[in-house]
Amino acid sequence: MSLKIGVIVHGPTIIDKGYAKKIINLLSNYGVVSARLGGTMGRTAVIDASLENVINIEDKLLPSQSIELLSEDNDILFLLNYGKSMITGHTFGYKVLNNVGMDVDLIQIERPDTSDGAIICWSDNVDKTLLNNISKDLNMPIVSSNEVTSIVENLTGYNKEEGLIKRKIAGVSPGENIMLNGTIIGRVTSSNLEIIAQDNQIIKMSGGKIKKHGLEKLGKVDLTKAIVKTGLLRKTNNIKPRLMKHISTDKLTVVYLDHAAEDIYQYRNADLVVSVGDDTTLLSSDILYRFNVPIIGITDGDLDKVVLEGFKHDDSIIIQVESGYDDIIGEMIFKKVFSNKISRNVDDLVEFKKEILDTIDNSGISYKFVDKQLLD
Repeated sequence: MSLKIGVIVHGPTIIDKGYAKKIINLLSNYGVVSARLGGTMGRTAVIDASLENVINIEDKLLPSQSIELLSEDNDILFLLNYGKSMITGHTFGYKVLNNVGMDVDLIQIERPDTSDGAIICWSDNVDKTLLNNISKDLNMPIVSSNEVTSIVENLTGYNKEEGLIKRKIAGVSPGENIMLNGTIIGRVTSSNLEIIAQDNQIIKMSGGKIKKHGLEKLGKVDLTKAIVKTGLLRKTNNIKPRLMKHISTDKLTVVYLDHAAEDIYQYRNADLVVSVGDDTTLLSSDILYRFNVPIIGITDGDLDKVVLEGFKHDDSIIIQVESGYDDIIGEMIFKKVFSNKISRNVDDLVEFKKEILDTIDNSGISYKFVDKQLLD
């Protein structure tokens, strides 16, 4: 009976560097492999690499959810990740496994091709012969879960005192964005970051500066289980986006997207998307470029730069309004142009764009057109 191997691929870097495909092909020598994405930001990388038929990206699942799903039908699981450092990579595996909440036979392959890359064996039940063979194939050392756990718990974790939850975040650098459950809530100011919550509300940071608007969008959150990331979502240089043909029907569909970056993919069949917010506009422009879908972005210049490079369709328009007014203009467009609905059909995109500009003109709020958000 052939060994059934489940592979969870996390993040764009392991894909962009070619290691996701390489390792999946390698594991195919040992059994039947089924792979799926864990998390959301790797989806564009999968599309660019033309790996949709190899890595399942249809479901929007957390890494822990993908692990739980694949554990049902597989004998052994592999978690492929490429953290920005050894500490962040080890911490990621540790946190994900804790979120799974069940015993799984899991091997993590972390940061292949680096001097601190390692294979982490998270279970005592793993076939040692298989583990050693993979180690030799990839020329990577094996690290025990006890060793990783000791390192991670010394640098991260949380404690509760006087009604507060304080969580340490490892491997951060000043200037990086702080993203919690997909929402940017601040910026790192020190190499030591601690996030503090009370009654499931983030109230303070040590080593970081809070972005008030981000906390408003985030709302209540369980800090002990929240997914925290710092830095860029996709760091790879020289990305070559894969362009796909877009087929329009007689009825053109336009969609309204308000500060909801992770929902962008469901609108890849739209004919135009109106996005509100700097980072939402940057991500929607970048992602929908691959599906040949233009956007009209409403921004106010408060960009957190979540990707290293962003792409923009030739027919896209980025409109930068006065600081703090992107939400106000967005609500106005949603009410007057979209009649409080997420989507509508139009006969002509040029006329629709004119309708958007007329609405902004009538607001009396000054604005300018931005050719490209990322100028450096």
